[in-house]
Formats: sequence, C-alpha cells, structure tokens
Amino acid sequence: MSKPKIGIIIGSTRKGRLADTVLEWIEGLAGERADLGFVRVDLRDYPLPLYDEGIAPIYQPAANAVASRLSATMEALDGYIFLVAEYNHAPTGALKNAIDHLFPELGRKPASFVGYGGVGGARAVEQLRLILIELRVAPLRDAVHVGLAELKGVQDGKGFSDYEYLTASAHAMLEELAWWTHVLSDARRGPGQ
Repeated sequence: MSKPKIGIIIGSTRKGRLADTVLEWIEGLAGERADLGFVRVDLRDYPLPLYDEGIAPIYQPAANAVASRLSATMEALDGYIFLVAEYNHAPTGALKNAIDHLFPELGRKPASFVGYGGVGGARAVEQLRLILIELRVAPLRDAVHVGLAELKGVQDGKGFSDYEYLTASAHAMLEELAWWTHVLSDARRGPGQ
C-alpha cells in the first residue's frame, strides 16, 4: 500500500508573500517522515474566479475548469496542512474563495495548520477551522503559530530551526496529522478494503 498523501495548501497568492519561506521550513520537517508523502498545492497555480456557481458544490461539482482541476487535486489527497497567512484577523480571500469551490472532495480528511502573521495567524486559523468543519473536514488541535517576531528574525538571517518551540510544535502537529490520516484513511476505505 502506498503512503498517504498530504497536501500542503499555500493559502496566500500575493507577490512577496512570506508563505514560501514558511513552506520550505515545513517541507523540510515533513520530509523527515517516512510514513507520509507530501505534495504542494499552491493556489497561484489555480487562478480561480470569485465564486459564482449557479449550484453549490455540495450538490454539483463546480463548472469552472480551474475549479475542476483543484477539485481533482484535493480529492487525491488524504489530509491537509494549510499554510495560513493572517490578513485583517482572517484567512486570505484567495484561500476562502478556493474552499468555496469545493465540498465533497475535502470531507472526512484531517487538516493541520501553520499560521503566520499577527499572533501567529491564530485568528485566521480559528476561522478556517470553523469553515472546514462545515465541509466535513476534521481540523486537528495541534498547529504551528509563527509570529511577527519570528518572521522578523528569519528576515534578519535566522532560520525557523533557531526557534526550538516552533520545531517542537511542528513535530507535534505532524505526529497528530499522521495518526489521524491513517485512522481516517482506513475508515474511508471501509472494512476489508
């Protein structure tokens, strides 16, 4: 049996985003795990229009070709790590818009979070958890919160690994994600499959 695949969803699409620096760090830690495979899902690669479908995706897949491509990508994954930038105490509009184009392909899969920005992106992560619950995603407790002080330190030449508490949080998050991914993958397959 192949390793479960985890999508690392990059929720910011703006030029000059900090997501790429955070992504490299979390991918390095994730790459140390032998029990999961990881795939980047960069919303820049899915230039979606503002959600304007005639029928909600809970009833019918989105008609937009880019949304269909994103849907197929998300369907093929067994769990998610959302990189969540905090804009005005919320997740980015690009991330919310992408999620609005989806529904069944996300359900019954675990999601972890790496928030960054003001108060470590905590407010954006909490809002995203509520949104994902509506889509039948299982948001997990452990998350990583990278604050402005750590981001400034990285811009000044430090690495995220210089902040031991961030690395410890990331390992705890990945451990919880691995456990839930295996449990929910087995449950989705059903008995004897």
